[in-house]
Amino acid sequence: MIYVKLVVTGPFNAGKTALINTVSEIRGVETEVNTEAGRHVKLQTTVAMDFGRVTLPSGLTLHLVGTPGQRRFAFMWETLILDCNGILMLVDSSDPHSFTDAGWMLDFFTARADGIPIFVVANKQDLPTALAPAAVGRALNLDPCGRAKRETALLLPRGCVAHDYESVLSVLEAIEPHLAIDWNAVQHPLYSRLDDTVYVE
Repeated sequence: MIYVKLVVTGPFNAGKTALINTVSEIRGVETEVNTEAGRHVKLQTTVAMDFGRVTLPSGLTLHLVGTPGQRRFAFMWETLILDCNGILMLVDSSDPHSFTDAGWMLDFFTARADGIPIFVVANKQDLPTALAPAAVGRALNLDPCGRAKRETALLLPRGCVAHDYESVLSVLEAIEPHLAIDWNAVQHPLYSRLDDTVYVE
């Protein structure tokens, strides 16, 4: 089995946990607790990580590792991106107030990604207040081609609806060719205990 690690990140309430739970083939691992910060938006927030697994039609298996979205958990972000093959950043396209945090997170990950591609996706495209992906890209200083001044970030021209399986799968298939994969190193026992599968080299 060939599998790689994709980190799913983004600001608070961007839809990270929903995306992983929507597409995961296994029961997702969640570390959500009640929150006072952002309580008017939702009652719980991820404090460590989410985890899920999905096999794409090509046969490539993605281990989806979701980060906390609040800055106070930023110390976890550097740990979670270790040995990852790509970073998927969700942005709530219906909430322009979250774009400041998204830009800050994009700078944070770009400075530490060391060549790992970052894919920016405008989520919640089903909401009437959602901005088009191109508008989200402009707000995050991404040029019309999708490339950021930060060089490693790429805006996907398609949006996403995190609770829709086909929408999520289409995003994952779109980024698959651009993942930073070392084909000599992808078959190692990463996270084997989390999904109760034993991998051998």
